[in-house]
Amino acid sequence: MTTPEVELRSTWRQLAGHGHDHLLDSVLARHREPHRRYHTLTHVMFVLRHVAALTSAGEATTDVAAVQLAALWHDAIYNAAASDNEARSAGLAQQAAAELGWSMSRQLLVERLVLATAGHHPSDADEAMLVDADLAILGASAQEYAAYVAGVRSEYEHVDDEAWRAGRSAMLSGFLGQPQLFTTVTMRTQREARARANITAELASLAQ
Repeated sequence: MTTPEVELRSTWRQLAGHGHDHLLDSVLARHREPHRRYHTLTHVMFVLRHVAALTSAGEATTDVAAVQLAALWHDAIYNAAASDNEARSAGLAQQAAAELGWSMSRQLLVERLVLATAGHHPSDADEAMLVDADLAILGASAQEYAAYVAGVRSEYEHVDDEAWRAGRSAMLSGFLGQPQLFTTVTMRTQREARARANITAELASLAQ
């Protein structure tokens, strides 16, 4: 097994024990789809690592297991040409929580957490933890950021260069226009400055 799969299965054991492996197998298979270049098992692995790091740093959460389950499913559906990926992924995440026997309130929490990754505007501590973990790549090293951009561009290969530059520039400018990119103190301290530098550099390259 690859390192991402090993780590994801380890997280799954913590969440589900030794049952319901068909649920994990299904979400793993989705992340192996050939059109994915960035939104892969590796991305999910790093999101879960960031969730663990934020938890260890003392960032608030009411239900870290729900955040982990949402992290596993937040990109279960990924079609770069669609606009309902998060909504459909949220539905699958809620169904997974239901099969695990979680209460309706926890099912709805997991669903809400996945939905929060669409607009990246968290409304509470649980959402902030997942959204910051999802966006952590923005504040990675310049080399890691470049690999992320290349992966996403490949996923959008159906979009011509002009449309890509316009759409990507609008999204990045929106990020820069926010008072802060990260909500948790840990991520703001560790990654905010680097994220703004990465985004500014990419915007400059898109304008050339």
